[in-house]
Amino acid sequence: MDFARAFRSDPLRHEGVRPIQIWGLRLFYLLMLLFVAPTAWRVLLSHQGEWAPLSAVAWSVWATYPGLALFGLFQPLRWLPLLFFTLGYKSIWLAFVAAPLWSAGTLAGSAAQPIAESFLALPLLALVIPWGYAWRTFVRGARPAQLPSHPGREG
Repeated sequence: MDFARAFRSDPLRHEGVRPIQIWGLRLFYLLMLLFVAPTAWRVLLSHQGEWAPLSAVAWSVWATYPGLALFGLFQPLRWLPLLFFTLGYKSIWLAFVAAPLWSAGTLAGSAAQPIAESFLALPLLALVIPWGYAWRTFVRGARPAQLPSHPGREG
């Protein structure tokens, strides 16, 4: 078995993104589906009384984006913006909520602690994102090369 193959880019598959990154992306989409969606939907469906508007927005977002992650399982590169959103909001929350609590020595035991702990995988998400592909595709606007539909035949 050739384990090095998982770390080499293949220009014929996934637009040159390494297979290990494709599977890492799929793992994060799956984790969203398995852990974020059930919690969010449980809170939304069991809530009684009037919602605090910002809390309702947060739970609605948390119920929606993991559902979109289902598409990312099948087309991981096309749904990268969903992971950019995840990386962005979690980084902002860590910087503006968790970091001040941590620097003041009050994060441990606070209501923010379990959320901060659930965001600890954020560096792993940043590692599996194919940043070169993201730059070419989403910033520069490069379109993927058209590949022949069958090897040896022009398509």
